[in-house]
Amino acid sequence: MFRLLVSGLLLAAGTAGFAQQAADGVAPEGAAVGAVEAVSSQVQLAMQAKADGKPVTAQDWMVAAAHPLAVQAGAEVLRAGGTAADALVAVQAVLGLVEPQSSGLGGGAFLVWYDAASKALTTLDGRETAPLAVTPRLFQDEAGAPLKFFDAVVGGLSVGTPGTPALMGEVHARWGTADWAGLLQPAIYLAEGGFVVSPRLAALVAEDAERLARSDATAAYFLPGGAALEAGEELKNPAYAQTLRVVAKEGAEAFYRGEMARMIAAAVQGADNPGVLSELDLSIYRVKERAPVCSAYRGHDICGMGPPSSGAVAVGQILGLLEGYDLHAGPEDLQVRRLIGDASRLAFADRGRYLADSDYVPVPVNGLLDPAYLEERAKLLGAERLPEVSAGTPEFDHALLWADDTSIELPSTSHISIVDSFGNVASMTTTIENGFGSRLMVGGFLLNNELTDFSFASHADGVPIANRVEPGKRPRSSMAPTILMKDGRPVLAVGSPGGSRIIGYVAEAIIAHLDWGMNVQQAVSVPHAVNRFGAYDLEQGTAAADMAEGLEAMGYEVGVRDLTSGLHMISIDNGLHGGADPRREGIALGE
Repeated sequence: MFRLLVSGLLLAAGTAGFAQQAADGVAPEGAAVGAVEAVSSQVQLAMQAKADGKPVTAQDWMVAAAHPLAVQAGAEVLRAGGTAADALVAVQAVLGLVEPQSSGLGGGAFLVWYDAASKALTTLDGRETAPLAVTPRLFQDEAGAPLKFFDAVVGGLSVGTPGTPALMGEVHARWGTADWAGLLQPAIYLAEGGFVVSPRLAALVAEDAERLARSDATAAYFLPGGAALEAGEELKNPAYAQTLRVVAKEGAEAFYRGEMARMIAAAVQGADNPGVLSELDLSIYRVKERAPVCSAYRGHDICGMGPPSSGAVAVGQILGLLEGYDLHAGPEDLQVRRLIGDASRLAFADRGRYLADSDYVPVPVNGLLDPAYLEERAKLLGAERLPEVSAGTPEFDHALLWADDTSIELPSTSHISIVDSFGNVASMTTTIENGFGSRLMVGGFLLNNELTDFSFASHADGVPIANRVEPGKRPRSSMAPTILMKDGRPVLAVGSPGGSRIIGYVAEAIIAHLDWGMNVQQAVSVPHAVNRFGAYDLEQGTAAADMAEGLEAMGYEVGVRDLTSGLHMISIDNGLHGGADPRREGIALGE
């Protein structure tokens, strides 16, 4: 049955080679045809709904993620009675194969989980950690000047201790009911048998070919024979299948010890741009449970991941600053966009100064989200463009002050939203940071470049920077997996990739749903206008780009560009309604 299922998935995605395998007797012919037709029809309907701006609807369960094969793997787990935790493991394992540039075993993730039995929210931190041997000068040259970004990224220097495998294991141990090894079988089967290279993956490989070529193992996989992978090509990854087989047999802890740990440490330390990650760093890695960070907006509790993520705080600040303003005029109204943009600028100013790993520096989360503080800051929005923005002075329970951070966080990442038949809800954002991470490949997966999310400078004018690199510390992130609660129950799960623009994408989607009355598919599709540091990023080829002249007249600097978010949203209200970002390849499926 399992081989039959995957053959059907591959045919639905256009893999002719596996269609032939099914016909050649991998499973009974009549059953194979039925499975293929069912899978193909379901995926096609989901894709058509996305194209039409209509949500996918269901009653019992739903999964939304960035690739049809990953979504279908999760859907089969849910259809068989598995929990959202079980489905999350299957989805992540397949994403690491078919969307390797964005997430995988070599990266990290944040999870927001609603448990239907206990009616409790839990957040789990699977963020990467800095190796114990790092120093404050990790990303500085001999003169103490910060390195150029990609000089730091490519190679072993940028690699932090991966957290995703440990998070997968922790999620399954807490809330899973299905067989662990079975959840990894779809990814193993696809890795051994082959999958079709998507247009998005092929384009990104071609764009990054020069950096991918710097590592022999990476080049052999993505640039076989010196040529970039092409869309429609069948790609196999036996090394990834072998890694998953070990993890399936021995558990997630096998990733952090023995041969796998030796391979990872050797790859990092032996790279052209060597890093200091060691077997010891891997052996001591642990997932951390942290208190959810919640803020109020339009009668809802907006709940997400706290430090080391800046996501929940910054999204909460943006929405809290806007609570007293009427945004009903919609996304094409210049004054509405001005208010959202300047609220974002205020949140980013606070983020740059105060947000970091709270295990290492005191972070005034309560002060930053205090309604009185936000009400006072909201007065700055006024009736005209906010000319200058600086960090505020929230109430502290300490006397430390920080310098402003200058770290860079570029787009990549992936997001998964799942609701199961038991009422559990998972919202997980997962990443290897920059596209293709460090460009180092080991065991069939890419290693992250997460350490470049730290500030390259440790001080500014003698004042310490909160997000400076330190041994064992977790770098600040913008990932914002979110669950909206109303009257004590979950009503929406949402999140997105996109580097530091994630915060704006998620806030915008929530506003689109709550203020502009959009369904979830419309909300994830709304044209982007994002302002983090004073300049507006407007989405090319959309109604947002048409606002450039008006925003410039207000005094804003404007840039029109592609803004490839990857929002995946599920609402829980009179059934389930799922939306998948049209800018990427994902879909929502449910029954």
